[in-house]
Amino acid sequence: MRTQTVDADIVVVGGGLAGVSAAVAAARLGRRVALINNRPVLGGNSSSEVRVWVCGATAHGNQRWARETGIIGELYRENQYRNPDGNPIYWDDVVLDTVRREPNIALFLNTEVVDASAEGPDDARRVRSVTGWTLGSEIRTTFRAPVFLDCTGDGLVGALVGARHRLGKEGRDEFGEDWAPEEPEREFLGSTLLFYTKDAGHPVKYVAPESAKDITTTPIPSSRIIRSGDSGAHYWWIEWGGRLDIVHDNERIRDELRSVILGIWDHIKNSGEFDADTLTLEWIGNLPGKREYRRFIGDHTLTQNDVLAQTSFDDGVAFGGWSIDLHPADGMYATGAGALQRFSEGVFEIPFRSLYSVNVENLLMAGRNVSATHIAFGAARVMATCAAMGEAAGTAAAMCVEHEVTPRELHATRRSELRQLLLRADASLIGVENEDPDDLARTATVTASSTRSVVGAEAPDPEAHALVDDLGLVVPVHPRLDAVHLLLSADEDTELTVEVHSTGRRQNVIPARLEHRTTVRVPGGAPAWIRADAAFAPEAPENAVVVLRANPAVRVHLTAKGVPLAPGVLTLVHRADNDDQNVQISQDELLVQWPTKPLRGRAVVFRAEPESDALAPQRAVSGFNRPFGGPNMWASAPLADGPAWLRLDWPQPVAAREMRLVFDDDLDLELNTLHHHRSPDEILPQLVRDYRLEVQRAGSDDWTVVADETANRHRLRVHPVPAEAGPFSAARLVVTATNGAPEARVVAFRVQS
Repeated sequence: MRTQTVDADIVVVGGGLAGVSAAVAAARLGRRVALINNRPVLGGNSSSEVRVWVCGATAHGNQRWARETGIIGELYRENQYRNPDGNPIYWDDVVLDTVRREPNIALFLNTEVVDASAEGPDDARRVRSVTGWTLGSEIRTTFRAPVFLDCTGDGLVGALVGARHRLGKEGRDEFGEDWAPEEPEREFLGSTLLFYTKDAGHPVKYVAPESAKDITTTPIPSSRIIRSGDSGAHYWWIEWGGRLDIVHDNERIRDELRSVILGIWDHIKNSGEFDADTLTLEWIGNLPGKREYRRFIGDHTLTQNDVLAQTSFDDGVAFGGWSIDLHPADGMYATGAGALQRFSEGVFEIPFRSLYSVNVENLLMAGRNVSATHIAFGAARVMATCAAMGEAAGTAAAMCVEHEVTPRELHATRRSELRQLLLRADASLIGVENEDPDDLARTATVTASSTRSVVGAEAPDPEAHALVDDLGLVVPVHPRLDAVHLLLSADEDTELTVEVHSTGRRQNVIPARLEHRTTVRVPGGAPAWIRADAAFAPEAPENAVVVLRANPAVRVHLTAKGVPLAPGVLTLVHRADNDDQNVQISQDELLVQWPTKPLRGRAVVFRAEPESDALAPQRAVSGFNRPFGGPNMWASAPLADGPAWLRLDWPQPVAAREMRLVFDDDLDLELNTLHHHRSPDEILPQLVRDYRLEVQRAGSDDWTVVADETANRHRLRVHPVPAEAGPFSAARLVVTATNGAPEARVVAFRVQS
């Protein structure tokens, strides 16, 4: 056995996606990071040891334009490219490579933190060190740093140093949450084991071991959906331990879960009720995937009301969109639904004050141990949301080191700077405009070779679709909407009611408030363009939902599957939609009543009037970096007409150290690590593929190439400006090809001094 001491700027404990994102974010800002993980692989519940697919704000397609950007966005896209079949082993290496790529990260795998040192009074504790034991290597390491992040999920470090925390469910009156129990309860969301099956191609018998539970003596066969072809996270409902201590009873919980999996497999193989002769059991997890334990108390506790009301925070540093997802304490033995879910009407913000301890001055946290009530935690606990919080916490930790302040002091004096730094990194933020004083593009005149000025969707051979449900056409309005032109047909003369609705919040995509209604005549016969008044002029750019009320005699016409939609356009369908029968979803929310999934990826053929500024060149320097009251990007005319360019001009020469580009990668598309929802595109077609960056010195007509890229498949690209480029009075991005979209799409063009 040997001992050692490691000094770092920041110590991150926990190698799940929250800890990985925190470590990478801090390392990219120049901080020396020690990342400690108690398992041999990174990824936490998403790793090959547990195999939970990574869910986030997209909520399996229920939320719109909600996929996370930043570091977790990078991981999603890389996995989509490397791992189209959703192999959990390949995912391990996607995560590991991302960490190993950062020279400022020292990674310590198989290292369990067993002790921590802290000092100070109860209301002003300060962590001095944590001590870890590396299994197999017999190394005892003391890690010292000015700032620590607890990303352990269970909250181990915080518990060791006396950080205040909560366990179980708060009473209803404490935070005014109507989904909370009347009185506090020490109950949790349980843990889960998963399993994989495969078809061996020949008959395979199964002799159940003695530890297998006879599930016919339990409510499982009658209260849960069992199918012989399902495996992996389809069986998320194999959950137990909610009435126990999730940590201290972990071994008991694992044994019970394993016995039930073996019993379910015995039931599938030997009951005679399933077509499973050639199926065999390929893998069973041995590490329970935990959902809930300690939740630390921060300067703000996220509540149910924050989630459902979509509270706007001036320190919002991440967002979520998963439902408030609560499971019965009895888990798989409960006779009711395996989960109760209630959605916010769009994505909700998570404030920085929920990511640091109220009483440990140098402790931040990210993941499922953040400051939230049990109810709000139900929406914030999924892994992509945890990763977004991790990037925010890691960025904040780097700033704390740089400025020698505590997280609370950072919030008091530099929270706007924190959000701008996150925006520069294309992190998961909502409603944050670019106010970066170091971005020279904000002071430039912006022009382009062309602009897609007509909002709409057209197709050379559209498919007729009977209007049996109300449909909603999502249209970005900037500055106003006067009318929509619809390609319609009917068997006989009839009428169609057309309405315009506002969405309530700029990140929302629901018909929340009626703004205009009209009725148009649809003549019988061949398809024809019909104009419908649609008057709407919001004070700020905003999405409108043009509702076509159901009339089965009318046929709209749809774009083809697999063809990229125009920026800012979606189709909603007014019908119930729930593809998991083990879940009970509240139907009170408009988000649920108007799903996009039935026609996802397709649009009603239409044109909006008048021409729009929603995709003008100025959108590429305005900030936001994602749909918020519109798509917030520049889109060119089709590249079939020739290369497209986006140009910045300054009245006086400027000097810059780097240029940053953010390209569109269709944030409405759910990407899932294990491909619960499969997208056929290994490289997202909306991404710019071939481009070059050029600068023009004052008084010269010549362009100097700064970067010349081909085969790009990334959303964020950072290009240093070489010193020999000197001061320049113009910069230009020239796009010659995309990965499939007809036009160039640029979300952000930054020139950083």
